[in-house]
Amino acid sequence: MHMLEVRDLTKRYPKFTLQQVSFVLRPGRIMGLIGKNGAGKTTTLKCLLNLVRPDGGTVEMFGKDFRSHEASCKQQIGVVLGGVDFYKHKKLAQITAVTKRFYAHWDDRAYAKYLEMFDLDPDKRVQELSAGMKVKYMVALALSHQARLLIFDEPTSGLDPVARDDLLHLFRELVRDGSRSILYSTHITSDLEKCADDITYIKDGRLLRSAAKEEFIRSFQGLKEPGEEGELTLEEIMIRSERRGYHV
Repeated sequence: MHMLEVRDLTKRYPKFTLQQVSFVLRPGRIMGLIGKNGAGKTTTLKCLLNLVRPDGGTVEMFGKDFRSHEASCKQQIGVVLGGVDFYKHKKLAQITAVTKRFYAHWDDRAYAKYLEMFDLDPDKRVQELSAGMKVKYMVALALSHQARLLIFDEPTSGLDPVARDDLLHLFRELVRDGSRSILYSTHITSDLEKCADDITYIKDGRLLRSAAKEEFIRSFQGLKEPGEEGELTLEEIMIRSERRGYHV
């Protein structure tokens, strides 16, 4: 059973269309969703979560149609779409007290562990947190109700290199036993070199390629210049593909 299966996901706006995006995320895998700003990464995440109503396509989570089983599926997912942009004068403990009521399997011990791991003070107010600390707090919430599927939009944005590396290490630990999977968008391709198993690349609203990382990288080696030595990195693949309009 796949953790997530997206088929022909489509969303039309007056000046942008997400066109028939399809990919599969298997248990115990980390998938990086890449593309330049405006390519459709956030639209894809919001559509598959039904935060934005798609115009076409289907989404299955844990073998179930997401639209038909939205409430039960959302009990098993952890989502971070940006930082904490609300209740700026509230303490973290107050926001957590409200959030935990929505989850049947909230785990106070796990929450306390992640607060300690991320060096978060529950008595701090949101307005006192840096951008990176806000991301860490949202990640702590997402990890504290036994979620099987974690969906993050730019989770390492705003983090310093050490904090980013710690978070990526945590991601690897979370999927190690095969009980969880992670889908996350990022523009920091070096992060994907370290932790991603699969890469899904969206360009101008279209799916360019979705494959295991090694296969993905191999499929773009046609972007190399004649006589150029070595394998292209993910960053080089993205830069050259965007400049040349390359399609696999």
